Amino acid sequence: MSSKSMQEKQVPVILSRQIVAKSRLLRIEAIDLKFSNGELRQYERMQGSGRGAVLVVPLLDENTMLLVREYAAGLHNYQLGFPKGLIDAGETAEEAAQRELKEEIGYGAKRFTNMKSVSMAPAFFSAHMTLFIGEGLYPEKLEGDEPEPLEIVPWPIDAVDELLQQPDFTEARSVAALLLMQRWRSEHSK
Repeated sequence: MSSKSMQEKQVPVILSRQIVAKSRLLRIEAIDLKFSNGELRQYERMQGSGRGAVLVVPLLDENTMLLVREYAAGLHNYQLGFPKGLIDAGETAEEAAQRELKEEIGYGAKRFTNMKSVSMAPAFFSAHMTLFIGEGLYPEKLEGDEPEPLEIVPWPIDAVDELLQQPDFTEARSVAALLLMQRWRSEHSK
């Protein structure tokens, strides 16, 4: 189907909404929908804070990026990925990116490049994340909310294929950011 006909497609009408579960981070809402063809369905969706989140590919120098290895409760193991976190109330995405870098890797960045805003599991989750590149790193540490110190892992930028083969580098947002960073680098090296 062409994108033009998809844009013309009418979104379903929400007939009713009910919160079925709630935590400090999100709400689960049951929604009764009526589609344009008359079909009735109930969906459940998670609602995030609405402020979004950020992820940063920090470039230590032209040859090295920094990753973190941290505990991932959903998988109950340690995962390798890029610094990330929620946008706090009153923060812009770039301010949150700066804060997260300082909390997670002990560096600030002089420049941020906004690569893309991505959604995460949009079929049932309303969250979005802005992916950045951070350049011109300088040492500065802020106290974060992590339960233990994060392992900082310097990685050669030219070893992307090896990173993609790592069994603990599986998080889709980090993979997307890595591939977008590669594209950005090839466009800026011309």
